[in-house]
Amino acid sequence: MQKIYETGAQLAATKGLQQGPSGWLTITQEMIDKFAEASGDYQWIHCDPERAVKEAPGGKTIAHGFLVLSLISTLQPDIYVVNSRSILNVGVDRLRFLAPVPVGSRIRLWMEILDSEPKGEGIRIPGRATFEIEGSDKPAMIADLILLYFD
Repeated sequence: MQKIYETGAQLAATKGLQQGPSGWLTITQEMIDKFAEASGDYQWIHCDPERAVKEAPGGKTIAHGFLVLSLISTLQPDIYVVNSRSILNVGVDRLRFLAPVPVGSRIRLWMEILDSEPKGEGIRIPGRATFEIEGSDKPAMIADLILLYFD
């Protein structure tokens, strides 16, 4: 269920609270191929289903790690929206790819606010994004993001 925060400060007040999950998203070969086209990363493990059947663990292509990272923008609004005047993505402090995401897998996102601090006219909020793979005990990815909210 999506939560709506009117300000970055309201979001910051949720520090330590696990929020989510988002809805499930199925990773398709079309998504993987489009990401390969955009990124130029055409490694066979991502883009050659026939070879993957023979050579890849599990016999399937896998999503690019950075494709999974990019899906934060798609799934995070399922969890919450912040109605700040402006929000800037400052970067990623720590990024770990912990398990491959085979084509056909379903993933969903969990979010957690780690901290907050005033930064100029805004508020800097580091948060942790964790992608769960349906049926797996191991997350696909954990990323510590830094966003700057201007209310």
